[in-house]
Amino acid sequence: MTEIEEIIEALENFRDERNWQQFHNTKDLALALSIEAAELNELFLWKTVDESETADREKLREELADVFAFAFLLASKHGLDVKEIVLEKIRKNAEKYPVEKAKGNATKYTDL
Repeated sequence: MTEIEEIIEALENFRDERNWQQFHNTKDLALALSIEAAELNELFLWKTVDESETADREKLREELADVFAFAFLLASKHGLDVKEIVLEKIRKNAEKYPVEKAKGNATKYTDL
C-alpha cells in the first residue's frame, strides 16, 4: 500500500465510523474542498508578503490537512489515482511552460 493509499484508507475509515459517507457526494466534497482552501487563504488575508511567510505554522498544517483530506476523498470517490493525476498534470504543464520560455517569469502559457 502506498502512503497516499494509506492516507485515503485512514480518511475513509474515519468517515465510515461516523456514517458520514452519506454526506460525501461529489458536490459537497468539492464545496468542502473550496471552503477549506478559503480557510487556508484566510491565514494570509491582509498580511504583507513578509508576514505571510511567517504564518502560524500549526494553523497552516491544520488547514492544509483539511484541503488534502477533501481532495483525497474526492479523488477516491471517482476512482482517481492521486499520484497518477498529479504527475500527468505536471507533464501537461511542462508542455505548456517549457523551461526556455517560462523560467523566471509568471506569464500565463497562452502569452509566452
